[in-house]
Amino acid sequence: MSTPTIDKFLGEVARILLDKNGPKLQDYLILEPPLPPLYNIIVNELRQTFPANNQDALEAKCEALLPKDEEGAEGGSWTAFISFLIQYFAFLRDVNVDHLVETHDMLKALLNQCILALSDASMGSVVLPTVISLSRTLARLAIGLDKRPELIAHLTRRESVAGNEEAGERVTLVESSANVIREAFKKCLSERSGNAQGIDSNGKPEGKRIGIYLTANICLKLFFHCKKIRNAEQIFGNIYQQSPPLALFPAAQRVTFLYYLGRYLFANNHFYRAQLALQAAYDQCHARCLKQRRLILVYLITSNIILGRFPSTRLLQRPEAEALGNRFLPICRAIAKGDLATFRSLLSLDNDNADWFLRRRILLQLRNRCTQGDAQRDSGNRAPTLDLDDLLALSIFLEKGILNSTVSMTNGNSQANGHLHTNSIFMTPKAGSCATSREEETGGYIDPDLRDAVEPTGPDLPTMATTESVVSSLIDQGLLHGYISHRLLRFAIVGAKVRGALQAGFPNVWETIKSKANDEVPGWVKEEKDGTMAGGLGTKFGPGIVVNLSGARPAGAAPG
Repeated sequence: MSTPTIDKFLGEVARILLDKNGPKLQDYLILEPPLPPLYNIIVNELRQTFPANNQDALEAKCEALLPKDEEGAEGGSWTAFISFLIQYFAFLRDVNVDHLVETHDMLKALLNQCILALSDASMGSVVLPTVISLSRTLARLAIGLDKRPELIAHLTRRESVAGNEEAGERVTLVESSANVIREAFKKCLSERSGNAQGIDSNGKPEGKRIGIYLTANICLKLFFHCKKIRNAEQIFGNIYQQSPPLALFPAAQRVTFLYYLGRYLFANNHFYRAQLALQAAYDQCHARCLKQRRLILVYLITSNIILGRFPSTRLLQRPEAEALGNRFLPICRAIAKGDLATFRSLLSLDNDNADWFLRRRILLQLRNRCTQGDAQRDSGNRAPTLDLDDLLALSIFLEKGILNSTVSMTNGNSQANGHLHTNSIFMTPKAGSCATSREEETGGYIDPDLRDAVEPTGPDLPTMATTESVVSSLIDQGLLHGYISHRLLRFAIVGAKVRGALQAGFPNVWETIKSKANDEVPGWVKEEKDGTMAGGLGTKFGPGIVVNLSGARPAGAAPG
């Protein structure tokens, strides 16, 4: 049976390949429904003439109508592309969009075959737009399936059994999709055509390097979605060593990459570097992209609060910051006042904002940090001091306030706003309470070695040793300026005569951290790095750089 539509389609693809027109090839290889009428005709011809048991005939037709390799390569690239095109036809013929899991598997296999065609030096750049398009489609489908666990429950059970047998970590459907796309990222990053910097005469990325950040951003999106951000470390490291400067790529790619880089650094507690990346992403994001700017702003504000830098009223009045002030300003006020009880209450699991903070994965970072000391007035010509006994008394007072609140809430069958203090496990129940005995709590069993142990009579409150340790740590970090007299148990402020006790003894947290940090962010290839301007205006030595030594003389040789 004749297949005029397929023949015409292959003829058009052949002309596109000869012209090396990648965007047009992407436009021709349509996958997502609804398909245009012409493609429905192609599907009918495939099902009638080239069913699943007649793949050899389809391969012969593709080889006959597609151009031969004119550059004398080994033929592997054309074989890979023909195999990809055959698999593309098979996808159109066999796919059933009602079966999403099977569709995902077929699409992943199709993308993997397209990535094989990406390896060729001459053909790779032609299929790159198609690889990007397939990667985006696969990412959307994988995330959509992940949000419908009832469709992939059988996969989860099967992978769990396999994981138990192999004693390894289970690879989720989203992660497996990201791993396939990561192969495309590696091929784009390892491109060796053109000059060593990967930049053309116009100062733009050339060849497959155009896809470095496109593929990287898709991978990062999937890794963050499935909470496997540790897998992103390799992407950031490879880019930092081999990629052209980020500034040479389009703004959308820059903003997306800097956002995920900031998220990664934030999750690993590198808050200063995180705010550098997030600030750059926010500054470069278009003012009309309110959703994206708001997403960046959430992590940018959180990073800066942890660094002692609070959001301004002007910032919180911007459209993308709507309602963010209601969530962050109470925390800032509690930190400024040193109100530990309010601070913990605002970040407790029972607080109205707890779910919002948890979904964005910023709650623990805020809860475990953001504590700061208080100041002392001047005292004449003598160095202002703070009695550590007073500081200890204040610490005990604050801890007891938290513990009393914990006990009252616990006796009321609550979880103390979701934030049970660590010391509450040592507190004994009041007489007449409904607390059970140790035998009842342990199901009637008590270890013989612990049977005669004495129950603690109270909470483990702060001691002078812990107070001295905390103050010493703050001095070492530069957050307190002075020294401790361990004999007198006093903290003395240095430089109070010049700047005053408050400014001298209690430096600005943000300025202190900033002064000790540098602006180098691993994973971010900036426009200027190691004194070299982007665009090849200087010579930069490092991984992947080829140095021509053809004219070099031996060491000690006289000039010729």
